[in-house]
Amino acid sequence: MTPRHAKRLLLFVLAAVLIGVTAREGFGDAWLSQYTYAFAPAKANTAPRAKPVPQSTPEPDSVMQPKPVELSKRVVEYHIGVQLDEKNKTLHGEQTVTWTNPGKNPVSELYFHLYPNAFQSKNSTFMRESGGKLRNDKATLASTGSMRIDTLETTEGSSLLPRLHYVQPDDGNTNDQTLAKLRLPGPVPAGSSVTLRMKFEVKLPEVFARMGYSGDFVMAGQWFPKLAVYETAGTRGRTTEGWNVHQYHGNSEFYSDFGIYSVKINVPESYKVAATGFQTKPTTIANERRTYQFYADDVHDFGWSASPDFLYTEEPFSTDGVPGVRIKLYLDPHHADLKDRYLHAAKSALAKYAEWYGSYPYSTLSIVVPPKGGNGAGGMEYPTLVTAFSAENANPGYELERTVVHEIGHQYWYGMVATNEFEEAWLDEGFTSYAEDKLMESVYGVEPNLPVEASYMTDPAPLKQLSWSYNSHNHYAENVYMRAKLVLVGIEKQVGPQAMRKILRTYFQKYKFKHPSTADFQRVVEQVTRTKWNEYFSQFVYGKEMADYAVESVHVRPVEEGGTKLYESIVLIKKRGGTNGPVPIVFQFADGTTMPKTWDGHETHVQFKMVHASPLIWAAIDPKNANVLDNKRNNNFMKADLPEKTRTRWNIAVSKFVEGLFTSLAW
Repeated sequence: MTPRHAKRLLLFVLAAVLIGVTAREGFGDAWLSQYTYAFAPAKANTAPRAKPVPQSTPEPDSVMQPKPVELSKRVVEYHIGVQLDEKNKTLHGEQTVTWTNPGKNPVSELYFHLYPNAFQSKNSTFMRESGGKLRNDKATLASTGSMRIDTLETTEGSSLLPRLHYVQPDDGNTNDQTLAKLRLPGPVPAGSSVTLRMKFEVKLPEVFARMGYSGDFVMAGQWFPKLAVYETAGTRGRTTEGWNVHQYHGNSEFYSDFGIYSVKINVPESYKVAATGFQTKPTTIANERRTYQFYADDVHDFGWSASPDFLYTEEPFSTDGVPGVRIKLYLDPHHADLKDRYLHAAKSALAKYAEWYGSYPYSTLSIVVPPKGGNGAGGMEYPTLVTAFSAENANPGYELERTVVHEIGHQYWYGMVATNEFEEAWLDEGFTSYAEDKLMESVYGVEPNLPVEASYMTDPAPLKQLSWSYNSHNHYAENVYMRAKLVLVGIEKQVGPQAMRKILRTYFQKYKFKHPSTADFQRVVEQVTRTKWNEYFSQFVYGKEMADYAVESVHVRPVEEGGTKLYESIVLIKKRGGTNGPVPIVFQFADGTTMPKTWDGHETHVQFKMVHASPLIWAAIDPKNANVLDNKRNNNFMKADLPEKTRTRWNIAVSKFVEGLFTSLAW
């Protein structure tokens, strides 16, 4: 046994002892998750059953036409043709891209994101920061990819390729080629457009970090040269207009402008293709290859996936706020018998999110289930297309539904609201995690265990900061997913569920097809509640506070009043984090009397002095766990019958042990 294994074993043994001891103190239940270990209900008949023969519905070759209404300010227009070389795992593409200057000043340069170059070598910024790991996936020896721009021309045929240069504005890493600057021959005036023609080649990595191949399965995400966002004055608080440009980082996701995509995808004849948008022409077959024509408007990205093994099924769905959507499911054969669960999750998500936040305006929603071993492509969102987790487990628990509803939630906070995930990832990930929990509870009865989740916050950090400013991917995930969700729940606890629903609906309706900021969200909260929220946001959003309140000490002594023996109890409560009051406190006396108190929680401490006929047994803060931002609940309770030195030592020791335990084992 290595020293590392011995340390982990010791930690688990000590944790077990701690749980047993704390259970006697009345707060052992906080360790029991109603959420992390939730599995799908077992079926009544548990006898072995034959694996069903996979059946697939032929893909309909029906075509659709764009709607005449423009929902967004269409800054970009892409016409792309791409061919999959399935043997060499390569994409050969050409595109004509038109950019319209949305600002008031002439613009002399364009910036292109070349995301596949993140996998070029171990020296790219993405690989340096991620260490070749993302979530539970690791890069393999074959997880090497790249993007090469072969031609870059004006519509008149003049080559601009010598004007294209890699830039590294974030870290100066000259080995990073994920962002390129193009100096134009002449400036683009305000409101005018420039059109460029490009040919490019993408070497796909073995699937990792959202894109690549796994056997015959292909996930093309962030696969074409994509223009960066030119922000106008007033966007996200900018005082002057200009490009928002960043490299591809280990923690960050993406940020793009809305526009139109018309994409031809050529694959072997046996392959089925899932893609953003809808088909505008029937597929054509020539030389044993099949060509699809897809179109999407009012979106800011285009993703697609292909495999000869997909089991395709489709169902129409309509309800209030969902005026008619074709749900297109591309199943891995190992999950053939789980079709109904995927479709039920998709329908539930569309219906609930439309009811809570606003209409789903697109005509399709595609769900891709990657094969076993392809989870690097799993759990990701693109406009009108999401990926579930890969088909690793033949009998998954509620993580199947949870992943689907989470990624569909991104259609709102990533897809339509379209925040800058480089700089304010919490506005997407935190909001989507909040919506996911609400749906899982509403539809499936699966409730989150928020006290346990809060206990993971061993290293809280500001939510509004650059994604690569976090210490690690775990640190990033803990904050922009979980802590951000808790911050939103904290708002809900203060205003109530109905007002919170109004806040989120108002925010979505006001900023869909725009690029809002944290300040924009705060203004919506203040408008709806007619209350200032500066203190809350400064502590928990712009700052790194959690709301920890502690029973610091309990003193009980006998006293006499009028010849009667009484007991004086003095309890000191301290605030060790941000203010998230009011703070409920309960005092329990030996004669069975329960005395509730409420503290506003604004001062650094408060002292309660009570004279009662019997001695105080214990004091507890927030026994109903209303303060979701309290990450150290082990100091919320103290008994009064321990000697002072022992009591103080026990409280400090437990606190330090739990902090160390979660630091060693969490995430």
